[in-house]
Amino acid sequence: MIVQRLPRFGLHALGAALCLALSYGTPALAKTPADTLVEGFAIDDIISMDPAESFELTAGEVLGNVYSSLVRLDLDDTSKVVGELAESWTVSDDGLTFTFKLKPGLVFASGNPLTADDLAWSFERMVKLDKSPAFLLNQFGLTGENVTQKVKALDPSTLAITVDQPYAPSFVLNVMAASPISAVDRKLVEPNIKTAPVSDTNKYGSDFGNGWLKTNSAGSGPFKLRQWRANEAVVLDRNDKYFGPQAKLARVVYRHMKESAGQRLALEAGDIDVARNLEPGDLTAVLANPKLAVVTKPKGTVYYISFNQKNPNLAKPEVREALKYLIDYDAIGATLIKGIGEVHQTFLPEGVLGALDAKPYKLDVEKAKELLASAGLKDGFTVTIDVRNTQPVTGIAEAFQQSAAKAGVKVEIIPGDGKQTLTKYRARNHDMYIGQWGSDYWDPNSNAETFTANPDNSDAGKIKTLAWRNAWDVPELTARTRAALLEKDAENRAQLYRELQKDVLETGPYALIFQQTEVAGIGGNVEGLRLGPTFDTNYVGPVSKK
Repeated sequence: MIVQRLPRFGLHALGAALCLALSYGTPALAKTPADTLVEGFAIDDIISMDPAESFELTAGEVLGNVYSSLVRLDLDDTSKVVGELAESWTVSDDGLTFTFKLKPGLVFASGNPLTADDLAWSFERMVKLDKSPAFLLNQFGLTGENVTQKVKALDPSTLAITVDQPYAPSFVLNVMAASPISAVDRKLVEPNIKTAPVSDTNKYGSDFGNGWLKTNSAGSGPFKLRQWRANEAVVLDRNDKYFGPQAKLARVVYRHMKESAGQRLALEAGDIDVARNLEPGDLTAVLANPKLAVVTKPKGTVYYISFNQKNPNLAKPEVREALKYLIDYDAIGATLIKGIGEVHQTFLPEGVLGALDAKPYKLDVEKAKELLASAGLKDGFTVTIDVRNTQPVTGIAEAFQQSAAKAGVKVEIIPGDGKQTLTKYRARNHDMYIGQWGSDYWDPNSNAETFTANPDNSDAGKIKTLAWRNAWDVPELTARTRAALLEKDAENRAQLYRELQKDVLETGPYALIFQQTEVAGIGGNVEGLRLGPTFDTNYVGPVSKK
């Protein structure tokens, strides 16, 4: 049976199928069990399952179903948040202190009570661990030195958080809805904390349980982590102690499948229930199949090509503009992203406060040649681009390579898996990079902060935004981005973000290409799958199978 199916699904599917067999005791490539949802998904970007470390799109979805936060985005009205752990909250008259009252009877998946002390400790470990997500709290002035004074459990059911400036309350609450700012089970994690020598990278001599939480969970969401095998599968089990509506299925399996065609064939065969990375051709086939269905949602995710300003050629404004004219947006929209995205050239996704609908760039080789000549590069130049080897980014890279060559720009594509390309990009060791940025929280600052702010452009800079990753030193834009956070009038605040987008569109080291429309092909027996605007709002708890 396995040998007969091998040509059809490929080695990745075979490995994942074997993993599934180990996970829930059924024959490899058998039809999915009635109590289990199996999703075909490219999950090779996962680096860690610790919410205080993980900042990847796929892990965001997993952790959004495993951990609980004080508040969550209201999927029926994304201009609002609703309480998850919090029953209610108040803001002090000076706008600095947010006090949350927790719901009664909260418990973790372990059975341990969930208290305000757990939340205060979760904030503390996130700040002191100082991994990428720590910037979410750093932006409120929370540091390792003051976090225990600024985030306090007033009693077992009351948490007070004091920020450094009177920000727009909607900004603070939307940040609190981000999955990294989750309740972590202190009693469960503390026995697994490892000590380490104090150093420049470890000020506190502790890993705060990070080593253990990379592959384990300590949350209170509708599911708990059973197993993660890198580039194979993630397996979640229902958390029967969840304080909210119980998940309808006993298990969810994210099965690593990179190829769209393999996902479609597996969906048609009943070997998976959901296909998550369908390309336009396979999406069309699923739509035409009466036994299958499709769920779609505009996503707060934008795809872009970035230009590292450490490269002297890319640092020239004329070159950056020329490259934006060497992308065939219309062709990409009509083929590579048809049904899975819309051409979009500004950094705020549609649906977020202040989003700007402007598309000034189109393929114009002659214009690009003029700009290159004015930069002293009339014969072009050679440059590399790092690309995650999944679609549609590979196709976009190849299309860009072809159109850039018409102006004498020789683009060398360097493919890699999600972890490889992200690690290189985060170290600022790339020339160009095709990336996707999913909003960490549903507020314009989520994207504005990363595309326009760079407080410290040195290699040792701690706030590693996309502007930092691309060595774009912009103190004036950084100050304007910060000022927008203090504007409480919604329309005035929206205008500030529109102006920031115009400036980045004209001079920034990014060519924004499209906004994602997330699609999921589903089996005819699957009900209740609902996708949210961010990856950590894709909830699988309500899903059932007929």
